[in-house]
Amino acid sequence: MKAMIIGGGGFVGSHLAHHLVQNLGYVTTVTKLPHESASTIGCEVYPLDILDRDAVQALLIRIRPDVIFHLAAQSSVAQSWKAPQQTVAVNICGSLNVLDAIRGIEGYTPRVILIGSGEEYGTPTQETGMLTETTPIHPKNPYAITKAAQNQFGTLYADAYGMDLIMVRAFNHVGPGQSPQFVVSDFCKQASEIAAGIRSPEIHVGNLSAARDFTDVRDVVRAYGLLAQKGRAGETYNVGSGRAVVIRDLLDRIIRQSGVRIRVIPDPERLRPVEVPRICADITKLKSDTGWMPEITLEQTIADTLAFWHSQIDR
Repeated sequence: MKAMIIGGGGFVGSHLAHHLVQNLGYVTTVTKLPHESASTIGCEVYPLDILDRDAVQALLIRIRPDVIFHLAAQSSVAQSWKAPQQTVAVNICGSLNVLDAIRGIEGYTPRVILIGSGEEYGTPTQETGMLTETTPIHPKNPYAITKAAQNQFGTLYADAYGMDLIMVRAFNHVGPGQSPQFVVSDFCKQASEIAAGIRSPEIHVGNLSAARDFTDVRDVVRAYGLLAQKGRAGETYNVGSGRAVVIRDLLDRIIRQSGVRIRVIPDPERLRPVEVPRICADITKLKSDTGWMPEITLEQTIADTLAFWHSQIDR
């Protein structure tokens, strides 16, 4: 089986490449932007800008992967507020370039996994806050809007052109190697720097009352692999843990594991213009169709992420 990860130079791409090669035995190609670095042992690596449709199509003709994981995206909610035009270009136009490039190759019908986000749902309307794939979406930030559009285009292309597309709404995935743009990695980095004595014993935070569904990235990429094998074409799947954790509780766990006394400082610069209070995935459909279950606890994820930042500081 030949696989291609488009946008494999990021956090998730590195973990997915490792899983495909080491655990599933796929012959794997990874694309990334020239400035990106990634752990791609056992993979062929090519530079690719998904805004260049001709380049996308030329590479697909050359490699002809059986399954394509489309991860390339501007994935930061905070950055999407600062640069909505860039977010639209990459997340919508770039995704359409990939789909149209595939469609333009005669006789070529790979399975494509389009990675979206739990942010697409926005504010839940039901009291439980559990979000199923049929829950109406109300995206509340530019990033979420672009991912909702990608999902709808994927559904449209699957219906209109018979393409073998699976849409994913991935909730917060975390773990070692993640950018400090994201909350778990940010807190772990700050705590590690405090423990190392290179930062004052203060952690700067935004909104701590929001609750999010956190899943270890190593569990997330297992889900992607299973969806490539067992997912139903044209369907959307939630990928998450199935439980919500309040950010304040998350921070308390990180501080407790760090073993140091830390003062929490609110930082208005870290607040978003609009904040969804609670996001939690219903993963019944994913479990039913693939047999997937999350295996790595949040405590283990925090420990591994702290260890990652300790190792970075030691270097």
